[in-house]
Amino acid sequence: MRTALLLLVASLTAPAVATLPPPSEEAKAQAAIAKAKSDWSDKVSAYKTCLAGDRVAQRYRAEVKGATPAVAAPPCADPGPFVAAAKPDAKPLEAAGAHSPPGTAQGPPSSKATSAELSGGVKKAP
Repeated sequence: MRTALLLLVASLTAPAVATLPPPSEEAKAQAAIAKAKSDWSDKVSAYKTCLAGDRVAQRYRAEVKGATPAVAAPPCADPGPFVAAAKPDAKPLEAAGAHSPPGTAQGPPSSKATSAELSGGVKKAP
């Protein structure tokens, strides 16, 4: 019974110990954008809450005759529209040298010669 329980606990905890590969640059960029958007959303929520509190206080002062005058409070700060951070410009493939050989071409890329003729062998008859 003890052995079975030990095996059960070991099999359930093994996946928790496993590690994930490090995130790619693209995944890191997406996570940063998601975090920025979440932070902006929090600022918008705080702004809307501030505006609602101002409306409630204004209505309270208008309805209650003995209400104290408004205390100078900082104005609500509008966060503005969400603007994602600009991605750095990637080099075009031509500038990166990804598909071009380093040397210049000496002839056309294809010819009518067979591989036997190019290697110096004899062409076989059909």
